[in-house]
Amino acid sequence: MNLSFWFAMAGAGLAVAYAAGTAARRRQTVTRWAFILGLLALAAEAAFIGLALRATQPGDEIHWHGARLIALSFIGGPWIVFSLRYARGGSRKRPLWKNLTFVGLGCAPVLTTVLFKDHLIVAIRTSEYAFQSILTLGWPGLIAHGGLLIAAVVVLMNLERTYRAAIGTIRWRIKFILLGLGLLFIVRVYTSSQALILGVADPDLSVINVCALVAALLVIIRTLLRSGHFEMDVYPSPAVLRNSVTLIFVGVYLVLVGLVSKLAAALGNENTLGINAFIILLAMVGLAVALQSDRVQMHLRRFVSRNFQRPFYDYRSAWRSFTEGTADQLNEKAMSRSVIRQVANLFQAKSVSVWVVNENGSGMRCVASSALPESGWAEAAPGSEGTHAVVTQFQAHPEPVEIDDSTTEWADVLRKSHPKLFELGGQRLAAPLVCRRTFLGVLIVGDRVSGGGFAVQDTDMVRCVADHVAGSLMTLQLSGKLLQSKELEAFQRMAAFFVHDLKNAASTLNLMLPNLPVHWDNPEFREDTLRGITKTVGHINTLIKRLSELRNDLKLNVREDDLNQVVTRALSGWKTVPGVELQQTLGPLPRSRFDPEQILTVLTNLVLNARDAIIEGGTRPGTVRVETRQNGPWLVVSVQDNGCGMNPVFLANSLFKPFQTTKKSGLGIGMFQSKMIVEAHGGRMVVQSEEGKGTTFEVLLPLV
Repeated sequence: MNLSFWFAMAGAGLAVAYAAGTAARRRQTVTRWAFILGLLALAAEAAFIGLALRATQPGDEIHWHGARLIALSFIGGPWIVFSLRYARGGSRKRPLWKNLTFVGLGCAPVLTTVLFKDHLIVAIRTSEYAFQSILTLGWPGLIAHGGLLIAAVVVLMNLERTYRAAIGTIRWRIKFILLGLGLLFIVRVYTSSQALILGVADPDLSVINVCALVAALLVIIRTLLRSGHFEMDVYPSPAVLRNSVTLIFVGVYLVLVGLVSKLAAALGNENTLGINAFIILLAMVGLAVALQSDRVQMHLRRFVSRNFQRPFYDYRSAWRSFTEGTADQLNEKAMSRSVIRQVANLFQAKSVSVWVVNENGSGMRCVASSALPESGWAEAAPGSEGTHAVVTQFQAHPEPVEIDDSTTEWADVLRKSHPKLFELGGQRLAAPLVCRRTFLGVLIVGDRVSGGGFAVQDTDMVRCVADHVAGSLMTLQLSGKLLQSKELEAFQRMAAFFVHDLKNAASTLNLMLPNLPVHWDNPEFREDTLRGITKTVGHINTLIKRLSELRNDLKLNVREDDLNQVVTRALSGWKTVPGVELQQTLGPLPRSRFDPEQILTVLTNLVLNARDAIIEGGTRPGTVRVETRQNGPWLVVSVQDNGCGMNPVFLANSLFKPFQTTKKSGLGIGMFQSKMIVEAHGGRMVVQSEEGKGTTFEVLLPLV
């Protein structure tokens, strides 16, 4: 017992030392504090285990085991917080308070053990001649173990999510802290499940917990010696939790242990239950580790390929994966990040980089890398001479090549751009990104698991991946040029309309200016001149305002209002024109939520267009009919005229595009802006038109 006591105290002291070392860091975060508190809770439990093992009186043993259970109840909460925050990419988007369900599972046992501490342990004497007691757990003790069991499963799931999301150097950096904590909480699953099944405070299980603590801390020390293990850029997917290996294996383990306990009870061999459960746990953990191990997966695929004559790579699956992973990426950086993740998993490589040649050929820039932090990309970027050497090499020999054994200038440039992280990481392979005989960049793969080299099948697969990446890069670059071309075309078209209207305004002013000195004394001339200047300035201001609205983002000020009142406001500005009649039929409408000012702009534009269509079509007398009605979940405003109408080609291809108009004095902005406003409300515009007969516009707004 004395040896177990000192071992438990050593584990407690080691945990306190780890906590103190972490607390000594200058910059503290929620993740660090959770790590510190979790270690202190484990240290307290280990200390109480040692005191319980050293106790010689039943009362002392009960007392220290009760204290151990209280300390045990404090373990779950901090480690749940740590596991949630350590998956750092998710924690930035999801505040910690939104995970209160998980945190509550870890903290709920604390209240139970503290409030009912006198019922944690019950001692039962089993012999009248020799004092031998079995420490039976009370219901608060069972709740403490049940809470820790749930907390252990949650922690393991989150650690698994972090491990599966990390790639390259990030996985290497955090691997041992995840392995240490995984070992610790896997043992907790075993000991807590045994405590719940047997219902006793078994000292042997406590010793196992202490051994697991010491072993976990010895594994974690390797991670604590590496920098950056608390500052990660990992973006775990919630889908990993839904497909968690941890959850599946824990569920299967508990089912198997339950079946074994029933079988042992039926055969009268209850004493072997703990051993059988431990063997089952070891077997399942070994299987899980093997399934998650990059090295095991690689050797398994090689064994299947070598002995069953199957290709080492499933090209169809890989090609589909790369296609799906890059199809929806809109820029080089996002596409390249997706590529390096898939390449790292496909080749079991810890360092992958994508370098792209600058447009002017003056150098290369890194767009994604798991070997270099983004802050080091500029420093590692080759200059114009180094880039020229790389381009010359791959234009002459567009094949993947290992760069570690070459002494040429271009290989030295690539080695500096993609430093080796592991001495035993094997060769680095550089594959050119060439599309239509144009050298776009280079894909570099290195630091493979077990330092494996690149066989013929590996090189072929890298070449296929490089061709796919080159095609995607070329598509993105051409799309960018096309977008720039369209933006320039739109700017030129806008400038043409703008200049045309300004030219007309300037012509009006030029007609007035020469006559000012001659006719200034004429009151009628002055009045007409001021009226003309005012009209011209107003036209210029209106033009600038409409162009500004087209340029800026649309902002809605949504509030509850009556659509009929907005229609009435739009019609209140109607100017009577001989031969043009306005008719309105406003049906009963419920109040809804929309931006009345923006909708007023749409309706005013439609009514004015309808009036102009009648005037320009020469169909007077004509009629503009405005009607409102409710059609199911839609509020409908209809504007109908019997004017000139529109031809089918313009209606299908140009009506809602900017700078497309049939009006002699129009800019072609009104309908584009109106459609943008209506769609921003979640509605739509429906138009029917027949040349020479008229047009009907319907604005449909959702009833909210």
